[in-house]
Amino acid sequence: MGAANRFDATVLVADDDGVLRALLRDILEKEGYAVLEAEDGAQAVDAFFGTRPVDLVVLDVMMPRMDGWAVLGTIRERSDVPVLMLTALGDEGHEVKGFRTGADDYVAKPFRYAVFLARVRALLKPVLKARSAVTASGRLRLDPEARTVTADGRPVVLDAKEFALLALLMRSPGRVLTRERILDAVWGMDYGGDARTIDTHVKTLRAKLGPCGACVATVRGAGYRFEEAGT
Repeated sequence: MGAANRFDATVLVADDDGVLRALLRDILEKEGYAVLEAEDGAQAVDAFFGTRPVDLVVLDVMMPRMDGWAVLGTIRERSDVPVLMLTALGDEGHEVKGFRTGADDYVAKPFRYAVFLARVRALLKPVLKARSAVTASGRLRLDPEARTVTADGRPVVLDAKEFALLALLMRSPGRVLTRERILDAVWGMDYGGDARTIDTHVKTLRAKLGPCGACVATVRGAGYRFEEAGT
């Protein structure tokens, strides 16, 4: 397995070629990435805006229901997530169109998998670097590399799930995260437990953070949101 942690990056592979999707999934999972699949454009949009956050989209141009350009345009309306375009057309005009539409990189089929992986790693590098950076909000500070948290200058001891939960919320300040999305991101897509376990962890997390715990706000009927901590 590669250096990336399975829960650090999720890649959405959208291509109507089932054989190619399976190959790319195998390659990406061996690198340590979690993989979501879509066999047409409509599925790609549903998967991207689903419960699990997506860090990179590998997007074929020629797909049924919605082509890659339409999918890319829909994604760009609400997100700047890196997008790697795939196409069998391989001409300069389509490459230029991809960049103008908002693609970050472009690979023409057929391609060597070593080249594909190099492009994926390059696009994910700034994503993972930002994720590993120290996050601070007022009196609350979280260091992903050292796996430490301080609140009001005092160290706070969190278990693995509490730490991952706080890190997830702090990376998206002001954004409401549903319980389903939190479950997928922190507990994993295969978790079969009850979503109420999140409420228990939030309650414990708030208690450990003391006054800073108020930054983990409940959004009734929706989920949780991180609100900037006071200074």
